[in-house]
Formats: sequence, C-alpha cells, structure tokens
Amino acid sequence: MSDLTLYPADIAAMSVGQLAALPPAQKAQISRNLDEALAWLKQARAKFDAALEAAYGEQARAARLEAGKDFGVVHLTDGALRVTVDVPKRVAWDQAQLAAIAGRIAAAGERVEDYLDVEYSVSESRFNHWPAALRAQFEPARTVKPGKPTFRLTLTSED
Repeated sequence: MSDLTLYPADIAAMSVGQLAALPPAQKAQISRNLDEALAWLKQARAKFDAALEAAYGEQARAARLEAGKDFGVVHLTDGALRVTVDVPKRVAWDQAQLAAIAGRIAAAGERVEDYLDVEYSVSESRFNHWPAALRAQFEPARTVKPGKPTFRLTLTSED
C-alpha cells in the first residue's frame, strides 16, 4: 500500500477543495480507481439483476398475466422479502408514418399540434455546413448551452 492510496470512505469524507488540492499522481490514481469501481459495480449490478430475473421473472410474468396487464408493477413475496417488479412501457413511434399522418391532418385543415407533439431540430453538422446567409436565418432560433464537462487524467512521464 502506497501513501497515494485513498479509500472510498476517505474520498467521501474529503471536501471538494481538499480533493482539488491533491497532488496530480493522487488525482490520477483516484480517477482510475473510481473508473474501475464503476465498471465493477455496473458488472455486479447486471449479474445480480440477471439473478433476480432467474429467481422471480417467471413468477412476475405469471402475476402480470393474472392481473391482465403486459406492463407495470407486480408485487411478489419470497418469505420475509417483498419483491416489486416493474416492467415499464417503452413506446416508439415510426417517424415516417407519423409524418404521413401529420400531412393528412394538415391537408384536412386541422392543426397538427392538436394531435401530435411537434419538435423541430437541425443537426449541428448540417447547420455548420450551410452558407452564412442561410445560417443567419436560423440563428435567432438556436440556443447553445454547455454540456457537463468530462475529465480524463493521464500521467505523463516526468523526464
């Protein structure tokens, strides 16, 4: 164990300022360790979720079938353990078919917005390749916000 080693409890107890003041090698080690811990946790979660599916999946499907529903929450009991199984509904719409329907709604003189949620967007790569005159027409409708920064730490050899 080196003097660089910080354990999760140590990191959690430190302030942001204390973490920011750590030496570069320690920051790199913490970053690497956290990445490894996240990967391990993700793999462990996937394995445990597969185990829960193996243990309760069939029972949950039977309970959902008995309740007459394909999605949603069912509750199971395993001794003193209450197991809540939620299968969310994920809906996807065929964009080409919706566009055709929107065209028919508009052709009938109806407001498309009364039936469909319409959101317009322009891909950033397409926008950047437009001529300046065309971009100028769209710029008042465009808002650019920063995303969340990400950091990658790599130690370089100190020669």
